[in-house]
Order: sequence, then C-alpha cells, then structure tokens
Amino acid sequence: MTPERFRRIREVVDRRQPDLTVLMDGVHKPHNLAAIARSCDAVGIGVIHAIGRGGLRLTQKAAGGVGRWVALRRHANATQALEHLRGQGFRILAAHVDPDATDFRQVDYTGPTVIAVGAELEGLSEELLAAAEVRLHIPLLGMVESLNVSVATALVLFEAQRQRLVAGLYARPRLSAPERERLLFELAWPRVAAAARRQGQPYPKLDAAGFPVTRTSHRPAGRRRDA
Repeated sequence: MTPERFRRIREVVDRRQPDLTVLMDGVHKPHNLAAIARSCDAVGIGVIHAIGRGGLRLTQKAAGGVGRWVALRRHANATQALEHLRGQGFRILAAHVDPDATDFRQVDYTGPTVIAVGAELEGLSEELLAAAEVRLHIPLLGMVESLNVSVATALVLFEAQRQRLVAGLYARPRLSAPERERLLFELAWPRVAAAARRQGQPYPKLDAAGFPVTRTSHRPAGRRRDA
C-alpha cells in the first residue's frame, strides 16, 4: 500500500453511487457478467444484483479482478429481488425490446434506480416487466433487433453517468460516514478486513496515508502489500 494507491481507492469510494444499480435476470455467461460488472465499476456502482443459480459468480479469469471492487448479490427469484430492492426505495427500469418502450436517453436516472436487464434470448421475466415503472429501449437502425446484453447495459449506464455528472452527484461522497469507512478499509486492506471479520473484531482506524493504526501507537500497523 502506498499513499498514492490509497488516494486512488479513496477517490473511487467517494464517487460510489449507492442509489444506482443493475439487476441481471438469467444472465449466466461469465463474460457477460464480467463485462457488466466492469461497466458498473466504471460508473461508480459498487453492488450489483442477479437472479439465478447459486453458482453464479464473477470468476477471476473472466472478470479480471473486478470482483474485488464490485459485489455481486444473488437472489433466488424475481420476487425476492424486487422485495429487496423496493425495500431500499429503488425504482425499477426494464431494458426491453418493445416499440412502445421509452428511448433510454429520455429517462431520468438521477433518482434511486435499478436497471433490469435480461439474457439476450429469453429477455426479462414477465414478473419483472410487470413490476417496472418504465420500460426503456435502445433505438437501432440496422437489421439486428437487439444488442449483446453487456453492450446494451453499458450504453444505459453511461447515459446514467452523464446525467449524474451534470446533476453533481459525483461531486461529493454519497455513502454514509460509517459505510464509507467500512468500504474504504475493505478495499484497501482486504486480507486484514477478512481476518477481523473472522475474529469478530472491528476494523482498525486508518491514518491519513491509509495504514491501519494500532491502539498503542499512531504508527502504521504494517506495510503489507494488501491492496
């Protein structure tokens, strides 16, 4: 860990958008999961959601390490996912190939928003489509009827990022102070954080350079290359 590395991690944490996320319905291919997760990290999303089997995960090979920066939360079915996300105040937007859907560029993404996307062949479930406040689509002018799910998701996410930049939502930390401190420690010192959790211990405080501070000294607890 270097002060420069810690500064970079802190900047990432301070740009996280806790009220913007993606819900993937039946998206199982590792390369699509990984590509969506990378786009989410790029626009400041730290937690994404998926409906699917228990083995659904961001593999190191496909994701290239993005699994460390973006957490994947699995839900057994659409009902469970909707209950969880609506309980947090999110509005559901469904990406869907439909001539009556709204152009994705005309949708407001500055409020608490879930972008629900489905696998290319099956699309979103009827339950998710019925639950969506807005159905959105990406206008296509060629012969193909739809884009790869990861490409379509990226287009919508970067429109959301554009709107949020204009609205100033990246200009200040959006996370609560305790959540910001927790995430900062876990991203900067993942092994130390894991050990603390196993032992049921609180995380140490971090000094200005990003090193854990012991109770007996204000010197860094160590210079392990954890990050």
